Amino acid sequence: MWAVWAVALAAYLVGVMHRTSFGVAGLEASERFDAAPAVLSGFVVLQLLVYASLQIPVGVLLDRFGARRMIVAGALTMAAGQFLLALSDSLPLAVAARVLVGTGDALTFISVLSVVTAWFPARRVPLMTQLTGLLGQLGQVLSAVPLAALLYGPGWTPAFVSAGALGVAVALAVLAVVRNRPPGAPPPPPAPAPREVLAAIALSWREPGTRLGLWTHMGTQFSGTVFALLWGVPYLVAGQGFTQGGASALLTLFVGAGIVAGPLFGEFAARHPLRRSLLVITVILLTAGTWTVVLLVPPPAPRWLLVALVVVLALGGPGSMIGFDYARTFNPGHRQGTAVGIVNIGGFFASLVVALAVGVVLGLVPGGYTPESFRLAWTVQYVVWAVALAGVVVARRRARRKMAEDGVVVRPLLQVMAERRRARRVTRSG
Repeated sequence: MWAVWAVALAAYLVGVMHRTSFGVAGLEASERFDAAPAVLSGFVVLQLLVYASLQIPVGVLLDRFGARRMIVAGALTMAAGQFLLALSDSLPLAVAARVLVGTGDALTFISVLSVVTAWFPARRVPLMTQLTGLLGQLGQVLSAVPLAALLYGPGWTPAFVSAGALGVAVALAVLAVVRNRPPGAPPPPPAPAPREVLAAIALSWREPGTRLGLWTHMGTQFSGTVFALLWGVPYLVAGQGFTQGGASALLTLFVGAGIVAGPLFGEFAARHPLRRSLLVITVILLTAGTWTVVLLVPPPAPRWLLVALVVVLALGGPGSMIGFDYARTFNPGHRQGTAVGIVNIGGFFASLVVALAVGVVLGLVPGGYTPESFRLAWTVQYVVWAVALAGVVVARRRARRKMAEDGVVVRPLLQVMAERRRARRVTRSG
């Protein structure tokens, strides 16, 4: 069980390295391809667009073909993208390379989550989902430290050839170790007909818990993703006066803080499944509030404040994992791949919109990469936070209404807390 999970996790970790590799190479890419800020953001936007648009098809394919084949296909596709990027010296080839990375990335994560669901008891799935998502983010450390060292040392081609070779190695490891389900587990149901596939997509979407998961994933994940995937390093270097090494160190802190928070969030979701949305709303409001403080301070902001921002952004990853927990608990097993695919669209669609909008603003403001232009560009996030927060509130209300029809009533938190206080006073007086 643990060996299967570890190898699947390694595939996701390397996938995250591929996904975030362009973030540490942003300034070098702008010189190599003579790309303006809007064009540079277009690389990542296209990668995220491919990723987001493939989530539902990948969920359907996962239900049909199983996790092992999907993870191997994802690893090899991302490796091909990195090899192509290593050899690219023209913009069209570089764009094609990031499309391959986005395609392989889309195949990987929800397939790894399927391994977790199949191999671990239901009570441990929320915690293991958090651990998978957060330990996988160590892939950002691979891109921020060794890949960056290769990029700034031997150069562009050795760095991305090395990344591609690591992808091939992890694909071979998955073939050797990972299995779709434990020995003796019942086989999955027969693959559905195309008409049944469309019906499953519709049923998953009509489930209020699936929509709650989508809005959860959107509101919590996008800010940290945009920061780590593309604009964090340029912002810290050109907008806040950091060195490349200092910016990479903050990205490493981003990963470490998320790993610490992940198990705590997972245990909270397992112990208090009816209160998960409170944690989600807190993460959204805390992220928006911290960005507000940073943007109100004239640049360069104090280093401690930027460290606090990175720590808060790191909470978005664990927060977004709760969206997958909603998909798991509100949908039957034969639809979970589809439901998880729907949920996973939320954060990445928001990320591509914000990444593109930041690049457009940077291109429109005179001077390009300046502290003031970055300060203005980051304000595009507030629209997405408002939409996602409204979506969470509405979908939560509908999900609770459906739960009440099934006999599960979620009582107001303040009422529950007041009753507990009264009970404790009675116990002490007695």
